[in-house]
Amino acid sequence: MNSISPRSYNCKDEELPVVCGFAVLSLERDLTDFTAYSPVFNAAYVTAYKGKIEIVQELVQPKSETIELKIITERIYNTLDALISPINYLEGYLNLAGTAIPVSPGDFGLLKLRKSARARDVENVLTMLHAVEANIEKYKTELMDKGLTAVLIEKFNDAESSLSAYKNQKYTLVSNRSALVQNNLGLLNDLYDQLTEICNIGKVLYKQTDKAKLNDYTFSYLMKQVRRNGKAEEVKPSEPSPAG
Repeated sequence: MNSISPRSYNCKDEELPVVCGFAVLSLERDLTDFTAYSPVFNAAYVTAYKGKIEIVQELVQPKSETIELKIITERIYNTLDALISPINYLEGYLNLAGTAIPVSPGDFGLLKLRKSARARDVENVLTMLHAVEANIEKYKTELMDKGLTAVLIEKFNDAESSLSAYKNQKYTLVSNRSALVQNNLGLLNDLYDQLTEICNIGKVLYKQTDKAKLNDYTFSYLMKQVRRNGKAEEVKPSEPSPAG
């Protein structure tokens, strides 16, 4: 039975090569100091480390899978955006039915469904779609008397089917990637061990002489830089157009 290799690093898998990339930039800048300290740190050392970073980067975030995930996410957002108009139409028919349907739009599930769709909350959307579809079936006659069509009903059914399929596709991609990373943790741990080696020598060289450079070889500081940059690069999904 194979034992699971533990992670020697305290960050997300996808953050590790980014942290190492920052560190190797500092190493290139300060290579003269490092080489003067030890011949271990030379141009070949830097080149080899960059190669390891590229291998791990492709392992934790394969370009092909990243593109596929973006496509799935875009399809999810489009499906959620397309729900707003049918929700508004159904709410209109519900209001037209008046006392014939003794259920408010909130109790029908429409308000939470619309809010969840606008918030890109797939789990809640799926939950509320199930509730709304059940209520549509329960009051189908009264709603169709006011103009509800089979085509509009189908839009809710199609949205639920599509979102469930997209959710499963994303899960499969992420799950397969996680398994691949787990099976190759030795590469990530080795990358981190070498990062630790670089940072340790950076501290020896700059602890007493250069606070700014010392930060460049401090893991916690590098992690803050990575996460700050990650937040800055996040692109907020476009909001759906307000519906009445």
